[in-house]
Amino acid sequence: MIEPVALSDFFISFFSGALIILTAAVYAALFAWEKLRGGILLRFGSWLAYGLLLACVAVFAKALHLDGPWRILVVLMVVGYWWMPRLIWRLCTATHAHEAEHSSTKMEDL
Repeated sequence: MIEPVALSDFFISFFSGALIILTAAVYAALFAWEKLRGGILLRFGSWLAYGLLLACVAVFAKALHLDGPWRILVVLMVVGYWWMPRLIWRLCTATHAHEAEHSSTKMEDL
């Protein structure tokens, strides 16, 4: 039988869920910014944001009693948050590669 979630656990799960969204957005933004500008500080910042994301996911899973097969969903969520910015970056660079070549030839024509 599923264990009900206490009211205090509900508030913890609500705020940890919000922090999951926030830290995932910060992680993706820092990852993209590091790819655009470079810099080891941005890379460490993105790793720190991902570490905070992992902590928020752990609190979220514990507050909602996600045990047993639900752990697979938690692991898939964490893996997805790790790979999606990388895959989106590859998609963006692949679809916009021709723009960089086109803009450089336009500048040479001037």
